[in-house]
Amino acid sequence: MNLPNELEKMAAERGLWSSGDRIVVAVSGGPDSMALLHMLSVIAKESGLSIIAAHANHGFRIEESAHELLVVQAFAKQLGVICETTCLDMPSYIEETRMKGQAASRVRRYAFLHDVAAKHGASKIALAHHADDQAETVLMRVIRGTGLTGLAGILSKRREKNVELIRPLLRMNKSDLLRYCQEHQIPYCTDSSNNERYYFRNIIRLDILPYLSRHNPQLSQSLQRLAEVAGAEDEWMEKQTEALFAQLVKLSPDECEISCVDLLGLHVALQRRLIKLILSYLSKETENISFEQIETMRLAASTQAPATWRMDAGAGILCAREYGLMRWLRISHPTIHDMSDYALEAGLDTASLTVEQSGWSFQFDYLASQDSRKPASRYEACFDVSKLSYPLIVRNRRPGDRIHVLGLNGSKKVQDMFVDEKIAPLKRELYPLLFDATGRLLWIPGIRRSNFALTELHTKDVLFIRAENE
Repeated sequence: MNLPNELEKMAAERGLWSSGDRIVVAVSGGPDSMALLHMLSVIAKESGLSIIAAHANHGFRIEESAHELLVVQAFAKQLGVICETTCLDMPSYIEETRMKGQAASRVRRYAFLHDVAAKHGASKIALAHHADDQAETVLMRVIRGTGLTGLAGILSKRREKNVELIRPLLRMNKSDLLRYCQEHQIPYCTDSSNNERYYFRNIIRLDILPYLSRHNPQLSQSLQRLAEVAGAEDEWMEKQTEALFAQLVKLSPDECEISCVDLLGLHVALQRRLIKLILSYLSKETENISFEQIETMRLAASTQAPATWRMDAGAGILCAREYGLMRWLRISHPTIHDMSDYALEAGLDTASLTVEQSGWSFQFDYLASQDSRKPASRYEACFDVSKLSYPLIVRNRRPGDRIHVLGLNGSKKVQDMFVDEKIAPLKRELYPLLFDATGRLLWIPGIRRSNFALTELHTKDVLFIRAENE
């Protein structure tokens, strides 16, 4: 097998690079990355690519790591490739951040690779993950629990920050890469930590895969094919979900909203994906949101579920059902996070009032009776000025608030009025109410006014109020 030719075929099929691209190659010193560096250096001369080698010494295996650094530098020089290196004090970084060793190393290593790409103006970072890595990854995810996206395994390309991470070796087996190194006399180092069963991936490679392969000698290839099939299907479904997101979801910077009917009209697989996409839109920390949480949110839209409901979805997101709508909001959004009471005063000289907490505004016009006009909607109301006690107060609901509704005997709880009018629970806490200075509730804008301060034929001065809700 001519591996450089296979590499070019893979690159052309997946669109991994174009002529003239500058590529940073992550080189650990192992056979996989050294083979990748050699192949790309061969291809570069014919394809117009520029290659930069990048090696990070993590500082764990002192002598081995120092040797790896020298081997990588010497081989890059032999190939005529620029080589950037760094020495990372990972033990100190891990102690400082309390991160696990592998996760911390990945963070620092990728930061270094991005720095090298920025320095050289590279648009790609090539990583040496191969087919055996892919099989291990898929099996690890199956054991831990995963969905279709997880079964896709390691992606051949993925954008991160301003560059694209590419993995040209995903269809090549470790044995092929070792043979390539032998044929071309490529030096490489062996990482002793690869044989330590402290890491789960090593257990998969050293114990579990060999054991399972007794029952299916082609297991590794089967897992690779599974990743190929799952990856293609996952990509297609993701595009369908993105189209539905654009079509059905009402967006704001801190909120996503969709009707229950629209969500329920989708296939269950698309329902779950759409909810995950909504969560990802609102937060970049949704990895730990479980399948059970997604399912709870999905089922909350069903016709059998309560008309009003809410839950903490995690990642700083609140999910709520409000009658016919499903809403997801960032916790920092003022309608959730800033539930503190408010009370704003309006005197005789007040022409307008804005309630920032709720997004409502009020216009106050004082008219002589002969100039007065009748309310055209529930968002307008007239009051006899002589029957009002000033200052007027606009505030949100308090426990026990009641209104003497015009046309009804007795009083009614404001909470019951909100329920009757199907005001969403998240909006009730900040909904503005108009009181006078004696504490009488005069008006619930957009809903009902009270029987206090009604205008009559002999009324001389009329207060006309118009309320608007953003």
